Amino acid sequence: MSFVTTEQHHRIDSTLPIDPESLQTPYVMIDLARTKRNIHHMTTTLQNISPQVTLRPHIKTHKLPQLAKMQLAAGAIGITCAKLAEAEVMAAAGINDIFIGYPLIGKLRLQRAAKLLQAGVRLIVAVDSLEGAQQLSRAASIHHVTFEIRLEIETGLRRTGVTQEQVVALALQIATLKGIHITGIFTYKGAVLAEKPTTDLAAAGKEESDIMIKVAAALREAGIAIQDISVGSTPSALHAASTEGVTEVRPGTYIFYDRMQAAYGVCQLEDCSALLWATIVSRPAPDRIIIDTGSKSLAADIQPQQDQLFLHGFGHIVGDADAIIERMNEEHGMVTVRPEATYAIGDRISIIPNHICTTINLHNFVYVKDEDGKLYQWNVAARGLVY
Repeated sequence: MSFVTTEQHHRIDSTLPIDPESLQTPYVMIDLARTKRNIHHMTTTLQNISPQVTLRPHIKTHKLPQLAKMQLAAGAIGITCAKLAEAEVMAAAGINDIFIGYPLIGKLRLQRAAKLLQAGVRLIVAVDSLEGAQQLSRAASIHHVTFEIRLEIETGLRRTGVTQEQVVALALQIATLKGIHITGIFTYKGAVLAEKPTTDLAAAGKEESDIMIKVAAALREAGIAIQDISVGSTPSALHAASTEGVTEVRPGTYIFYDRMQAAYGVCQLEDCSALLWATIVSRPAPDRIIIDTGSKSLAADIQPQQDQLFLHGFGHIVGDADAIIERMNEEHGMVTVRPEATYAIGDRISIIPNHICTTINLHNFVYVKDEDGKLYQWNVAARGLVY
């Protein structure tokens, strides 16, 4: 199958090791051994906590079919995508059980979704409105397919999702439409408790799953046969999974982890397996270095000194807890350092990003270090896909 035709998705991954001296900063380096440990840890911990709960990881973190296949080989039942184009990339790589956790609106998108179904992919799509369901129903009739859908439930993040008060009425309306089959409900709440950010992940996970169990019960009482109750981000997944009735969790960041997850206590900084490498290009003052990494290569969506985590700077410089990436523009990173720190122009440093998902999306390719220490270039096949 082939669904993506833009030039950037036809670059060839390297099949021969790359000379480390040839790498130009800024670049992302993935430690494959650590990444595999992270995959194994989530899979086995979930099995130990709740053997009946399945894992459907979100690939928006890595956007790499190679890693999605590793997650499936380790025990995941399928994958989650944020966009239809991501699903097309993964399907083209041979992955055939995909949930798109985002409303598909518009004739062209629905035509493409139908094409995936016609190619034999099990495609589950998100719905949170009658209008969205009606569009799916019309597309199902035109393209002679049936869409498996999950209703998205608003559980406190105040994003997409139907409210708990409205979900039964909406489900009953959708159930009358042809070409649609409701099989489950899902939500994304993350580290939110009572609609506010929190570091109490256990309470956040329990609140999330309790709400969803209650919604499922109401739908079943109304005659809607809900099979799947899908919850859980990396911070909350294992906590939410411990509630009886939850059937699936969808964490994503766990494959690499990042500084934000370490601040939540979900991992240690040593578990972070995707680092951004940069070069020091200037030291204009004893207490300041400038690196060739700015907002075009390092995610800036998790701002310093905000929310409940109060992170200092835009990332953690490995080996120097005192250094702070205080400011960035497009090409420059301004880093405050101890005056006595022995940084020199030309030195390379590695950074654990505050948010790895959006950092990966800034790069066309990453370098992967395998268990033998050899480096390979992998095209980030599903990056930059906003449609």
